[in-house]
Amino acid sequence: MKKRIITLGEVLMRLTVPNNKRFVQATNYEAFFGGAEANVAVSLSHFGLATAHVTAFPAHDIGKSAGQYLRSHGVDISHIYFTEKGRMGLYFLEKGTMQRASRIIYDRFESSFSHIDPNVFNWDIIFKDAHWLHWSGITPALSQSAAVLCRTAIHKAKEFGLTVSGDINYRRNLWQYGKQPHEVIPELIQKTDVVIAGLSDFRNCLEIDKEDFEAACLNAVSKYPHIHTFATTHRVSLSATHNKLSAVMWKAQKMYTSKIYELPAITDRIGGGDAFMAGLIYGLLYREPQQALDFAIAASVLKHGIPGDASLVTVEETDRLVTGENTGRLLR
Repeated sequence: MKKRIITLGEVLMRLTVPNNKRFVQATNYEAFFGGAEANVAVSLSHFGLATAHVTAFPAHDIGKSAGQYLRSHGVDISHIYFTEKGRMGLYFLEKGTMQRASRIIYDRFESSFSHIDPNVFNWDIIFKDAHWLHWSGITPALSQSAAVLCRTAIHKAKEFGLTVSGDINYRRNLWQYGKQPHEVIPELIQKTDVVIAGLSDFRNCLEIDKEDFEAACLNAVSKYPHIHTFATTHRVSLSATHNKLSAVMWKAQKMYTSKIYELPAITDRIGGGDAFMAGLIYGLLYREPQQALDFAIAASVLKHGIPGDASLVTVEETDRLVTGENTGRLLR
């Protein structure tokens, strides 16, 4: 039986200025759908796992279109709540090139997901036969009701014996409803098994101020012993379209390090962290720790060559990059 992964979080419509133009030059936009957790579901679906996404959409054609997008990539949308309250969240992307940085403008205030009633979902049905729940720090940042929903999902998932992963994903500008991340995130990771966090996430969300990743992990696990795995990526930006990418993972008192990939001609870096998360989930389910990390960073690297928010690569393609086979060649 396929492993079944549940993801929880808001989905936005992304409007991208084409051809590397600036916002002030835009006369049309390319439309995509995406969201941190939904991107993980789409990627895992392409890896061959069964996935379902839990979210809320406005009950009009744009909301239905977002649902159809997820379903077209094999994601189960039967637990999505369509509501007359709120709107479709948006974000606008101006893609950088050379030394000009990319820019994002969010327009997600009063979205349907931020207004969500935590009681509309039947977790007994959602978590039946499931193996894993994934959440991110974006959800509890959006509103009090979204934070309650996230907490409820995590607690229910543990009642069903699921593995829980969380990408803390600190976004300072999202916390606008009177709570700060260090007041909310610690309760959520108390029952989380796998955590993605960089040093700034440790500092801003957990009040753990360390200059070393391993030291931060050791400090965190002393407070939250349920966590058995921490991981993060490390990016060096030589320009908007030329980066270096690597990753580290702390698991069961041991550090693992990936190789460093050079990405000289990035197509789209949005969703690279979500592709890493999906690769890590797959790797932790089916591989040994070092192989899991190698698979995860390779998945992230491949996403940088795919337009849109989500990675659309297979396990076989990812493994070929890990082993160095057929890299960049024409496959017939």
